Amino acid sequence: MSRTRRLTETERAEIVRAAGDGVSTSELAKRFGVTPRAVQYTLKADADRQRDTAVATAAVTVKLTPEELAALDEVLAAAGIETRTEGVRRLIQAAGGTFVPDAQLAGELARYRASLHEVGNGVVQIAKQMVKANQMERGAGPEFTDLRLVQMRGLARFILDSADEIDLLLRRRRDGMRLAATAALREFAHAAE
Repeated sequence: MSRTRRLTETERAEIVRAAGDGVSTSELAKRFGVTPRAVQYTLKADADRQRDTAVATAAVTVKLTPEELAALDEVLAAAGIETRTEGVRRLIQAAGGTFVPDAQLAGELARYRASLHEVGNGVVQIAKQMVKANQMERGAGPEFTDLRLVQMRGLARFILDSADEIDLLLRRRRDGMRLAATAALREFAHAAE
């Protein structure tokens, strides 16, 4: 396999198509006589090109009742929107960031992740001490003391409290998103009137 081998445009298109069909990067590299990195660069370049040219590549599928579909079609027709696809696209764009995760949530989750990581390290250290205590004679090595037991209970309480806080945080965020989405939908429906 030559490091200087360059792919032709046709080969690049074939790689993109084959990768879309589920062929692995390593298999494509062997097939075209290039490195796996060259295949990855080809796929990334194609994804960048599609994004830069605003080629729609993602799909949203929603199942509706016949009544919901009729109501949607009625709102779209009243707004002069000819297709459901265009209507859903406009709704998403009109939501004004409702469907985009916010920085506050990401920051909170990063803080909890760091805290839980510290707790995990503490639990590992205590578990190591427990193993040593069980392997050695009592008094001849490190013991699992009452202090360690209190620490383990404290860590368990912290983990449970953290899980509750994360659950509450996500519930609040979901409720906030629901309110924002409802407002965007209401605005969208009123624009059609």
